[in-house]
Amino acid sequence: MVQTAALLWLIAGATLVTALARGAVWPAWWLALLFILHASRSMPAHGLAYVWIVLFVALTIGNRGIVPAPDPAYFVVMVFISLGFWVPFAIDRLVCARHTGAASTLVFPLAFVTVEFMQARFAPSATWGSLAYGQYGNLPLMQLAALVGIWGISFVVAWVASTFEWAWSLGFDSSVVRTPLIIQVATLAAIMLGGGARLMLAPSDRAALRMATLNRPVDLFVPGEMTRITEGRLDAADRVRMAEKLTRLHAWFLDGSRREARAGAKLIAWPEQNLLVFAKDEAAFIDRAQAVAAEEHVYLAIGMGTIHLDEPLPFENKVLVIDPDGRIIVSYLKTHPVFGWEAGIMRRGDGRLPIVTTRDGRMGTAICFDADFPEFIRQAGQGGADLLIVPANDGRSFRTMHAQMAVFRAIENGVSIVRPAASGLSSAIDPWGRVLGVSDYFAPGDRTLTAQVAVAGIRTLYPRIGDLFAWLCVAGLAVSLALAR
Repeated sequence: MVQTAALLWLIAGATLVTALARGAVWPAWWLALLFILHASRSMPAHGLAYVWIVLFVALTIGNRGIVPAPDPAYFVVMVFISLGFWVPFAIDRLVCARHTGAASTLVFPLAFVTVEFMQARFAPSATWGSLAYGQYGNLPLMQLAALVGIWGISFVVAWVASTFEWAWSLGFDSSVVRTPLIIQVATLAAIMLGGGARLMLAPSDRAALRMATLNRPVDLFVPGEMTRITEGRLDAADRVRMAEKLTRLHAWFLDGSRREARAGAKLIAWPEQNLLVFAKDEAAFIDRAQAVAAEEHVYLAIGMGTIHLDEPLPFENKVLVIDPDGRIIVSYLKTHPVFGWEAGIMRRGDGRLPIVTTRDGRMGTAICFDADFPEFIRQAGQGGADLLIVPANDGRSFRTMHAQMAVFRAIENGVSIVRPAASGLSSAIDPWGRVLGVSDYFAPGDRTLTAQVAVAGIRTLYPRIGDLFAWLCVAGLAVSLALAR
């Protein structure tokens, strides 16, 4: 009977995980962890195999179309992803039996943060799948990222699940569980109240800049053409035909930038590699873009791909920022290519996030997948950036999730973020993680986003202490494992 009940709780939790894989409904994550943890702790040791199998099925279904891998490689990838999600439950199940009392509730959150942190540092997926991202929408709790990064958020959610499961397993015997539950509820209340106060006291009178994001026309290229151009796989006839299309694409963006400038925009940003140009034509195009910026007195943040035909690494994925005087103030190459296709064709940057002082504040740039590495984007906070421009290129199935992940970088570093996205959600975010505007590439009609964005960063603790909290969790888990022996 115990085994049957545990399996039912496991299936209930895994069902929630399947549903949540495509978006954040933050209270449901608390329940999902609680149910799976209760099942794991209720089963005999060999029951951990059931936990992994059910999690593998749930995550494989939930991530279909999100993880960019074809069959059968997709299933191999999901084996490793599900193992990463399962390991904290296995550590908790094996270690907690050797600990007693409320202290045992710390093992699970320590293990969860440790596994997430190690994956973020050493796995190709970076911070994708972090429990913290599942708390998108819980703005008071999200403010914790300004202090200790996303690791603190993951710890809190896992600790709540662990503590309530411990009390559940003891039948909520008040003589035993009262004090630990009071401590946890009080801690959680303090975090939520502190985050709420931070939001409530956020100033609204900071200097702002009107911005606009553009997106390429949907009918200019047929499916697969932009990919072939990016890979430099064009014969002589194709080069002539594609050069004509690229000329039209360049005119589209330059004309659109003039239109938005005359409508009042002071910063106009283009998505990642939305503007493709052959290397031989790059200088002429940049001259035209500089002329537009100078004539219209606007900043142009150009997400572009320069194509070096017939070379082993043909693709320069970069962003240029041109100031209202027509000067190039940033030329940045993407540092972190997405593993697989992009990594095989892209020339990498030097790992430095550029930050420049302008008449309107300090501006920095990164590109798409770069923003999934908190330790990289931390350079924005360390450099005192006021605004971070992050051109991106997403996919239909994961566009919402990826846009939400960028919100945490804004909170961590106290910067506003402008994120023009091809095939995704373009967004503008303030330093407290509040979304100021969104435009969906896949929505009908005009896909231009306009918003008033504050260009006045706030100083936060996380860029100064880095991932200290995560390392403390690693050390805490090591101590727990040593004591368990």
